[in-house]
Amino acid sequence: MKAWQLTGFGLDALRLNDIPDPSPAQGEVLVQVHAVSLNYRDKLLMDGGYNPRLEFPITQGADACGTVVGLGPGTSRFRLGDRVLTQYATHWVDGPAQGKESLYTLGNVYPGALAKYLVLREQALVMAPAHLSDEEAATLPCAGVTAWQALIEKGGLRAGDTVLLQGTGGVSLFGLQIAHSVGATTIVTSSSDQKLERVVQMGADETINYTRTPEWDKEALELTGKRGVDHILEVVGGENLAQSLRALRPEGQISIIGVLESTDARLPMFTAIQKQAVIRGISTGPRVALERFLQKYEALGLYPAVDAVYDFKDAHAAYQHLDAGPFGKVVIRVA
Repeated sequence: MKAWQLTGFGLDALRLNDIPDPSPAQGEVLVQVHAVSLNYRDKLLMDGGYNPRLEFPITQGADACGTVVGLGPGTSRFRLGDRVLTQYATHWVDGPAQGKESLYTLGNVYPGALAKYLVLREQALVMAPAHLSDEEAATLPCAGVTAWQALIEKGGLRAGDTVLLQGTGGVSLFGLQIAHSVGATTIVTSSSDQKLERVVQMGADETINYTRTPEWDKEALELTGKRGVDHILEVVGGENLAQSLRALRPEGQISIIGVLESTDARLPMFTAIQKQAVIRGISTGPRVALERFLQKYEALGLYPAVDAVYDFKDAHAAYQHLDAGPFGKVVIRVA
């Protein structure tokens, strides 16, 4: 079968190779892949910043939607023909994090989904929402459950809370939808007025262009009547974390999710102590959290923001689009 594999670091090392067809073993499921959604993690993997010891060649792509076409011995969760999604943290089914959940992911430790077929243990798959297309459904596993884990499972988001969402990537836009669905007030930051206009159409209450307003934290305080923001999805890292802390209300929560600017940050400790801030790292969530998120998403009839869909042969162009900063998600149609 055909599969897009990294043979080294860099986009030029992403090759369309012929590899053997997989077959399911004990407890495994064979999935015909229909669509794969790209995450910023996929760019980090390609650039060598996520796992410098990545073993080559390895098939890429973690988030996928497909159809069950084969069942290994001892499987019971799915039937032939079921439409399924991959669970990003393949070993994390339920319970609190133990520290290694983000290691066992597709395209990193295990062969990824950017191929015609995928074999995965049945515990790492969930049913896809019926109201979404394959391309739409493929966007949900990593970015969707990350926002859900940060705001709902860990954050305890309630109606009347204020949520600040940074940028218009997948996690931030899913966070916008989740916050809006529970009656929270939302503030979205971006350097693009065009993108800010689009988030208003999605329900954002306030927007800040951080290019025109570099001290966006002060603007966020003004928008909350000097009270501060209850929840912040921090996807930038670096010096941005200090601004997030200054924009936070006392005992507010910052979910550290991304490292767009830098993997390191300098934290104003006195401000953190004075505000009694809760700063929590979020590395997606367990499968049961993904299932709860999908149930809510389907019940509300929500649809993800898909910026572009590329054909399987155009994977290089899809990765370039990801690198340029899409509005929402970039998807590759496999079958």
